[in-house]
Amino acid sequence: MVEVFKTNVEQPEHSEMLIDQIMNQIPNSQINFDLEDCDKILRIEAESVSNHIIIEILYQNGYHAEVLI
Repeated sequence: MVEVFKTNVEQPEHSEMLIDQIMNQIPNSQINFDLEDCDKILRIEAESVSNHIIIEILYQNGYHAEVLI
């Protein structure tokens, strides 16, 4: 399963910290940010992804995320 989110993350060091937190919730997943994209894309590939958990992790760190359809 692949989920793609629009975010407002801009700094590479912040994206790395968020990736670490997401990896704690979804081990064995592949996660990356495309901070060059105008939507600051977060892409997660895993067996199962809870959109609610991802959005909550970003929110708790002061960021916004929404699922791109």
